[in-house]
Amino acid sequence: MSGRRTQTLPERYFAEIYASDPDPWRFTSSAYEAGKYDATLRALPRARYARALEVGCSIGVFTRALAPRCGVLIALDIAGAALDAAQARCADCPQVRFVRGAVPEVWPEGRFDLIVLGEMLYFLSPADLARLVARVEASLAPGGDCLLVHWLGETDYPLSGDAAAEGFIAGTAPFCRLLPGARTDAYRLDVLRRADPG
Repeated sequence: MSGRRTQTLPERYFAEIYASDPDPWRFTSSAYEAGKYDATLRALPRARYARALEVGCSIGVFTRALAPRCGVLIALDIAGAALDAAQARCADCPQVRFVRGAVPEVWPEGRFDLIVLGEMLYFLSPADLARLVARVEASLAPGGDCLLVHWLGETDYPLSGDAAAEGFIAGTAPFCRLLPGARTDAYRLDVLRRADPG
């Protein structure tokens, strides 16, 4: 697509989006989102995860759906308004903790047996995508799962959905193997598992 951005999208980009609409991607009302969330939960290889990280939690709709399957769930987003909404939505989920920041600069400490990267890799430049792969390598527990979900429509983001997912999968090839995923006309869902000793 012509006019594609070249740099990672900055915090102000998301702040402006949420300032104009508290649910800009219709997470609470879209049939696409509801179907994608159901498919994402079904794609998780395990019923339970001890310590999970969701990057790009937005207003917390999927966070709330994922929380019952996690001992601890850390949900991260760049946008303060989105995190406020997510905290309110998950107020009765004591296992959920929230972190504000932009990846790959901001990354919670510790190991995770699940990392969810939902519709956010394409906001990154190729260089920042590579840095994110390094963050995942340092924090994904042995045998842990990493799940990617990305919309396949046209955007002006730095990467397309396919380019973002394929770039991430290629970067993690030395330490992850690809498990069965799913692809629809609208999105792709990729599941990876840590295959080295970590």
